[in-house]
Amino acid sequence: MFLTPKKPPLIGLDISSTSVKLLELSKSGSSYKIEGIAVEPLPANSIVEKNIAEVEAVGETVKRALHKSKIKSKYCAIAVAGSSVITKKITMPANLNDEEMEGQIQLEADQYIPYPLEEVNLDFQVMGETENNPETVDVLLAACRSENVDDRVAAVELAGLTPKIVDIEAYTVETTYQTLVSQVPDEKRDETVAIVDIGATMTSLSVINNYQLIYTREQPFGGKQLTEEIMRRYGLSYEEAGLAKRQGGLPDNYEPEVLDPFKETTTQQISRFLQFFYSAGSDISSIDHLLIGGGTASLSNLAELTESHIGVPTSIANPFQDMASSNKINKANLMSDAPSFLIATGLAIRGTEHL
Repeated sequence: MFLTPKKPPLIGLDISSTSVKLLELSKSGSSYKIEGIAVEPLPANSIVEKNIAEVEAVGETVKRALHKSKIKSKYCAIAVAGSSVITKKITMPANLNDEEMEGQIQLEADQYIPYPLEEVNLDFQVMGETENNPETVDVLLAACRSENVDDRVAAVELAGLTPKIVDIEAYTVETTYQTLVSQVPDEKRDETVAIVDIGATMTSLSVINNYQLIYTREQPFGGKQLTEEIMRRYGLSYEEAGLAKRQGGLPDNYEPEVLDPFKETTTQQISRFLQFFYSAGSDISSIDHLLIGGGTASLSNLAELTESHIGVPTSIANPFQDMASSNKINKANLMSDAPSFLIATGLAIRGTEHL
C-alpha cells in the first residue's frame, strides 16, 4: 500500500494597508510551528481604505514575499476587512440540513443585505442552539461585495497562489486568541479580553468573551500618523521616516516632542474604543484584560502607559510566544514582528485545519 503524500498547509496571507504578511504553520497535537514567514511593504496607494486599488502592484508584492519566505505551498487563506462585510445573526429551524439551510438563506437574504444578491458573496455559519429555544439555531450570515473578494483573489493569483479560504479579519483574530491566551492570567482567560490591533491606517477592536468574539469595531487611526509627523518635523521622505521610526537615529527631541505625544494619543484612542464597546448595549461593564497588537505595539512602554491610563491589565499580543520555529526562520525579527501578525496567524491556523 502506498502512503498518500501529506498536503502542505494553507499559507495565512494578510494584505494590510501598507504591507503583505505571509505565514505558514505546521501543527503537532495542540502545538504550532512556524515553517515560513515574510513581510513585504506595499507600494504607496496600492491599498486605499482597505480596498485594493492596484491589483498588479499587490500581486507583485505577494510574489516577492513568497520568494523571501521560501514557502512552497501554492494554496492560501485570505481575509476581507470587517468594514466591507455585513454580518447578521438570524435564527433558522434546527431540523434543516446544510443544503436546506443554504436554500432558505438564499431566499431570505435580500431582506438582510442592502445590495443586489448577484453583487455579493454570501456565506453562513451555524453558531449553535438558540438560547431558550431548542427548535431553532442561531446562524451568522456574512455578505461581502463580490468586487472586494475578487480583487484579493486576482492579486494572489497573479503571485501564483490559489485561495482556498476567504475569512473576515475580525474572525481571524478570534481564531488567533487561542495562541494569545497564555498571556492572560488563568482566572481571566474565559472572561472578557479586548484585543486592539493598531495597523498603519486602521485600528480594530475585537472583544472576546468566553473564547467567542462578541464585538468588533474599526476606526481610522494608526502608526502612519507617527511616520507622517516624523516626515514633517525632520524633512524626510515617507520611506526614510519609516526606517528611522524602526531603527532610530532621530534627533534628541524626537522622544519628548514627537514619540511621547503619539503614545499618549494612542492610549486615548484605545480608551475611546473601549467606551464605544461599553456604550454599545452589552451587559458586560468591564474588560478583564487588554492585548495590544499591530506594528505600533512595538513602541516602548506602550502596554504600561495604556494600563496606567485606562486601569485595565495590559500586555503586548504575541501569537508566536509558545510556538517553535523552523531553523530557516530569522529569530531576531520574529518577536519584533509578532504583534503585527494577528490576522496572518488566524488565517494560518485555519490553514492547518484545512488539511
